This record gives sequence, C-alpha cells and structure tokens, in this order.
Amino acid sequence: MTDPQDPQDWADRHVARWRDHWIDVSFDDDVEAIVARIQRLRKHFKLSTQHALAEVGLQDFEYETLHHLMIRDTPGHASPSALAADLGISNAGMTGRLDGLEKAGWIQRRADADDRRRVAIEVTRSGAAVWRRAMDLRGRAEDEVVHALPPEDRVVLAALLKRMTLAAEAIEGGADTP
Repeated sequence: MTDPQDPQDWADRHVARWRDHWIDVSFDDDVEAIVARIQRLRKHFKLSTQHALAEVGLQDFEYETLHHLMIRDTPGHASPSALAADLGISNAGMTGRLDGLEKAGWIQRRADADDRRRVAIEVTRSGAAVWRRAMDLRGRAEDEVVHALPPEDRVVLAALLKRMTLAAEAIEGGADTP
C-alpha cells in the first residue's frame, strides 16, 4: 500500500516491476531507484536543453561548440585543435563545425598574432548572445526542477552527488569531461 504523503514516481514503479525478475542477480532497490532517477532527470534536462536550443535557433552541435568555447579558461577564444580536443572530435570534424558557425556569424577565425600560420577562434557578439539566450532558457528549466527542493536540501544533494561523481571519476581515472 502506498503512502499518500509519499507519492510514487516512475522509479518506484520501475523498481517494483523488476524486483521479482532479478532473483539470481544482485539487485538493490535503493541503487536501482537512484540510478533510474538520475537517468530520468538526465533525460528531462536533455529535453529541456533541446527545447531551449530550438527556441533560439541552435542545433545541438552548434550549442555544444559555442558552449565549450565560452566555458574555457579563455572564454570565447581557442585554437581549433584545442576546441576539437575539448569536444572529443577530429580536426576535420572541427573544421566543418567552425565553417557553419562562421557562416552564421557566431564565430570568426583570425590569424594568430604570434604565428600567422596558426588560426585562433573567437566568438562574436552575436555568437555570445545566442549562447547566453540558450543558457538562460536552459537555466530556467533546470531551476524549475531543482527548486522543488528547499535551499538546504539542494546543498545536501549537491554534496551527495559530488561524492558519487568523485567515485565515478576515480573509477574512470579522473575523467575531466562533463
């Protein structure tokens, strides 16, 4: 019997459905519920990001490229090879992305001041503006969900998720990518 003060979510129903099917496998209800909720939230945040991008006229790969360009130690500036490494794509793939972003007016390529054989990428004002609009819409959608928790619970959740993230990074060998 369910408690009306504690309504069931998708993860509760998922765990209840599958609990009896995993008799000969290690199945921890709490672990499954946590992972299922994280996956459900990830799906929700991905969908809300897609809506934000559609509203401002960005495709996923354009946003991802602008985002990685804007969140660098040198915001809005990078070499094509450094940006490609950040994104985990080939230099040829990076060239294709940059061509489209430059055509849209969101980035510009400039000869490097120290070595004219090299190219530097710089986000334009319109590129920064479209990225900021997407970030604002994305942030509002994220706030709507996260603010279901009072501030003190958000602090606790952030600390707990950090501990889990550090454990995952230790297993992965300290991966530094989102």
